Order: sequence, then structure tokens, then C-alpha cells
Amino acid sequence: MTDLCDAFDPPFDILEPVDWRGPIVFNSPHSGHIYPRAFLEATRLDLATLRRSEDSFVDELFAGVVEHGHPLMRAHFPRCFVDVNREPYELDPRMFDGRLPSYANTRSMRVAGGLGTVARVVGDAQEIYDGRIPIDDALQRIEYLYKPYHRSLRRLLARMQREFGCAVLVDCHSMPSSAGPRDERTRPDVVLGDRYGTSCFSIISETIEATLRSLGYSVSRNKPYAGGFITEHYGNPASGLHSVQFEVNRALYMDERRLLPARTFSQVAADLEIIADRLAAIPWEDLRPCRAAAE
Repeated sequence: MTDLCDAFDPPFDILEPVDWRGPIVFNSPHSGHIYPRAFLEATRLDLATLRRSEDSFVDELFAGVVEHGHPLMRAHFPRCFVDVNREPYELDPRMFDGRLPSYANTRSMRVAGGLGTVARVVGDAQEIYDGRIPIDDALQRIEYLYKPYHRSLRRLLARMQREFGCAVLVDCHSMPSSAGPRDERTRPDVVLGDRYGTSCFSIISETIEATLRSLGYSVSRNKPYAGGFITEHYGNPASGLHSVQFEVNRALYMDERRLLPARTFSQVAADLEIIADRLAAIPWEDLRPCRAAAE
């Protein structure tokens, strides 16, 4: 393993409840904020710029769900180092010295935008590296960080299915309050992504949306975020595995410029615990595979 990957010990963890209240798993894949020194020395950007690609504090924002009986998985490595919300080998050949594996996906829209499994850019298309990096570095990030993360997530979801007959993955993210400095449109408080109704039964998205609206939040469904690789890959309602992406507007809970929690942080966190309780109240039999034929 390279020194870069050695910096993460552990690279992720799972906060488990004392008493499990249902089949719901919360996942925070983009809140990691440990930046290896060797990585910082190799990048042309300062730490503050790199950190703007994080879902800062999202793991802390959702941490209260653990006391309510639900596990929370979270990455410690940053998404600009390796992004687990991508296919395992979405790689941009322009980034690397060396030959890419024949099975690499070099033509996805995410690769074209510089946001593959190993990102080329952050923020407003700011290049991370001065030049090409060795392909072996990228492959080791995938081997030692990406793959173990997904193995653990699969095991956790499989455990839920064994114990409850179904599993619900809530993939937790944050979004900037605007798309860029020239975009003055106000984004909703929360965007729910269920791949246009294909990654979970409608009762899950509807329960989250109704709860949020009752608490005074504005909500959008699937626009501008319908759910990334994790939501699409793990969402298979016909087999009793449901997945929904939950994007929180950063202006709700943090100072986006200074990258600090805001005074409203604790209130938003408390409201997320309410949402966890409402999800746990959905009858498990309504989420099991036998419902698929009726949907």
C-alpha cells in the first residue's frame, strides 16, 4: 500500500447503535476530511479550496440517528482523493501516466467533467494537479480505500436484509447554496434523489418529503440531483433493497465561506432525527420484495 493510503487508519468507520430499531442505514461517503501530507504536496490547490468539495460536517449532522437505533457509515478520506460515489474505474486517461485497465470507463459524463473516481478538478473546474499522476496511485486508492468501503457497505445492507427482510440506504450529502457565483437562484433546502422512483418504493421518498415539509423545509425531488452511483447501484426495490439520496443545502447548517458549523446546526440535526424516526415507523412488510409486484 502506498504512503498516501496509509494515512487513513481507519479509512472509514461504522457507528452502530446499541439497539437496532429497523432496516435503515445512513451513509456519509463525502464528509471525509483527512488529507495526506503527500497528497497536499502533490496538489496545486490549497487546503481550503480542496475542502470545498467535501460534504463538510454531514456525518456529524446525521450522527444523532445512531442513538435512535440506526447505523451510520462514514468515510475519513476526502472525495477529491477517491470518490466512492462513482463506478470503481471511472478514470480520465488525460490525468495519468501509464496504461489504464482495459475495463476502465473513460467516457462517462462524470469523467468528462473531471469528476471521476479519482477527480481531476474541484469546485469551479479548478485543476487539482499540476501534471499527470501515476496510474498506479489511482489504482491503489481504488484497491485500498474504494473497494473495502463498498465491501463493508454491502455487508451492512446484507445484515439488514437478513434481520428485517429488507434494507433502506439513506445516502447523505450536502450541496452548495448556489450553483456558482453567477447563479442567484435559491436552491431548495433538501433535494431527494430516488432515480425518478426506481431506487426505492415511493413510500420512502414520500415519508421523507412529507416530514421535511411539515418541519418547514422546502424540498425538490430528483432535480438537480437524482442520485449518484451509490443510490443507483444499491437501489433494487424488487429485492427489498431501497436507496435514496439526501442532499442538504449547506446554508442551512454551516458558514460556507469559513467552513464552520452555524448556530442552526443543532436544530437541523434534531430534525434529521425526526426523519429517521418516521422512516423507522414504516411497516417493514411494506418494504419487502413481495410488495414489488403491487407497485
